Amino acid sequence: MSNPINVPHLDRELDLSNTGRGVWLVKVPKYIANRWDKASGDIEVGKLKISRIPGQKAQVQLSLSEAVLCLKEPGEQTIPKEHRLDVSNVTRQSLGVFSHATPSNMDSVIPESEKLYMEGRIVQKLECRPYADSIYYKLKSESIRKASMPQRQVQQLERIVQTFKPVSDHKHNIEYQERKKAEGKKARDDKEAVLNVLFAAFEKHQYYNIKDLQKITRQPIVYLKEILKEVCNYNLKNPHKNMWELKPEYRHYKQEAPVEKKEEKESSDSD
Repeated sequence: MSNPINVPHLDRELDLSNTGRGVWLVKVPKYIANRWDKASGDIEVGKLKISRIPGQKAQVQLSLSEAVLCLKEPGEQTIPKEHRLDVSNVTRQSLGVFSHATPSNMDSVIPESEKLYMEGRIVQKLECRPYADSIYYKLKSESIRKASMPQRQVQQLERIVQTFKPVSDHKHNIEYQERKKAEGKKARDDKEAVLNVLFAAFEKHQYYNIKDLQKITRQPIVYLKEILKEVCNYNLKNPHKNMWELKPEYRHYKQEAPVEKKEEKESSDSD
């Protein structure tokens, strides 16, 4: 399989001179790790005290240095000085610590120049735990308080803040204004007045679509449909599909008279 970036794979030598050295894997609280990150490389960060009792596990204690305890920002809580380390053996695992060194001239760093070392094999795991004293309880309560605070808070503004003003109109507001303008700015007329306009229109034509009726009445579509459902029928079949016509009880068309004359003539012929 070829290298995707066309860089040849190079085997590097690994210094195994410290393979037999046993090292500890220590887990420390976050507040200790933060203080150690602030500390420079030339100060003492703490001391370990190991007490060995025959027939029992070794007791390990960690005491942070005063230089580390003083590395706190204004308003930051004081951290505990004394800690105990719970020891547990490493079983069914092979863990190691590795490091690499690069030349001092960083401009000429190339992968082949890095030196790899095995610093040792992990033989024990230790977990750093603080003692339950007043300093720890105060630190823990403060961390719980900060974690429970909401990320967003309501703030009352005493004066106008320009940054909170909208820079442009919202899309749905623009659409609403355009739809309102298309429907006309005329308010709803009285129902009886709208019915009179509708009846006058249906005396001229028997069928209308909704757009024509809206232009005639100049009423909003929703309001117009409410009135049409009371006095009109909506056709769903051809030849007058999607058109409105008056219900039979509201129809008074003038073309009925010629039909009656035709019926009278037929009856006279039969006599």
